[in-house]
Amino acid sequence: MRGLLGDRRTFAALLVLVVLVSVVIGALRNDDDDADASDDTSPGTPSTQVSQDDSSTEETSPDEGESSGPAFPTAVAPSHAETDAESGLPVVDLADLPPEAAQTVALIDAGGPFPYSDDGETFLNSAGLLPEHETGYYQVYTVDTPDSVEPTARRVVTGQVGEFYWTDDLYTSFRRIER
Repeated sequence: MRGLLGDRRTFAALLVLVVLVSVVIGALRNDDDDADASDDTSPGTPSTQVSQDDSSTEETSPDEGESSGPAFPTAVAPSHAETDAESGLPVVDLADLPPEAAQTVALIDAGGPFPYSDDGETFLNSAGLLPEHETGYYQVYTVDTPDSVEPTARRVVTGQVGEFYWTDDLYTSFRRIER
């Protein structure tokens, strides 16, 4: 009987451990699902959803084709399919961006002080991804990234008439920020 109780206790401890790990994974997936739920799902862009069970499979609709693996979002996607008329860029709500982006926008609105010495410098738009304007029209501001020692790829770029743009891939792509 004593050997059986030891086995039951071991089993119970393992069961509790599995449940706790499942809860943590579920919570992390829920955060990822919240970010994924705001993805731009324009035609031709496959959307993926991680299933809520403990397996790592993806669900795709039959017409979406093959999936390349689990979706691990590295960028914040727009919460709607709206496109900015002037720039032709996707629009992202400020509330859908990381909280550090909102903090940077608040500092810009307040006129500083800014944490980085190059904040407010001219952004040249040399790749031409933003609407064309004269040199000096755009300014760039670094957005903090938690747990990063140095500035990373996240920036807010502003225009002289109050437009704000978001990039989280160091100027490879932009979204117009809706406030």
